[in-house]
Amino acid sequence: MTPDAFVHVPSLRGRITPPERSELRATPAVLAVWDERARSLGRPNWRWTDEALQTSRRDVLGATGGERDLWVYGYGSLMWDPAFHFAEIRLATLAGYRRRFTFRLTIGRGSFEYPGLMLSLETGEGACEGLAFRIDALHADAESTILWRREMIRSGYLPALLPVQTPQGPVTALVFAANAAHPDHIGEQPLDETAACIARGAGVLGTNREYLEQLAAQLQTLAIDEAYVGKLLQQCALLLRPEALGWGGRSCQRGSSE
Repeated sequence: MTPDAFVHVPSLRGRITPPERSELRATPAVLAVWDERARSLGRPNWRWTDEALQTSRRDVLGATGGERDLWVYGYGSLMWDPAFHFAEIRLATLAGYRRRFTFRLTIGRGSFEYPGLMLSLETGEGACEGLAFRIDALHADAESTILWRREMIRSGYLPALLPVQTPQGPVTALVFAANAAHPDHIGEQPLDETAACIARGAGVLGTNREYLEQLAAQLQTLAIDEAYVGKLLQQCALLLRPEALGWGGRSCQRGSSE
């Protein structure tokens, strides 16, 4: 009998996109579509090369093929659309980090016309509540390659193997935290400016606001009460009035981080 991947978090049954249905499963074919889309937008050099991605992955993970299981920490869209095959999920707490929208976003759920903000992990007091996914050792090499293309496509994160606490015991998990040296990293902004960026942000993958709503819904499913996300959601709702949407927020205007 195949072990139940959702045994520790039964509330997530039916609330995670299967990899075969995910638009974010970065296979070579999907990556080719993304590249063509970027070229059509006049951005031919929009991402890291395949060689750079592989070098980065090997520098962090070393050899993963069949040697050991790989745990991956999810705090944003990985919590509902991981796009990789996993064998187990647990609730997980990462100490010393917090969820924040701190990257100017001009592709995906943002654009130059309507920039948004990308979620990341910033160092700080307290801890971030999320999920830990276990990838079976036999699939760790292939699945981490696909994951790396998605998360590290624009080198916005600093991947590291960090200790994570779960109700079933501690694990060491792959964590994608903020790369503060990246040119699109603007750091934490005032809440009203952050909400304004998210309320207006939109790109080829949809709106920035939809992402925030998905994040809030998954946190609610997991009974994770996070004031930062709740306040942003409330502020975005207030800003979705016609008279309020004319201002996108100083922090997400073109040129603020370039």
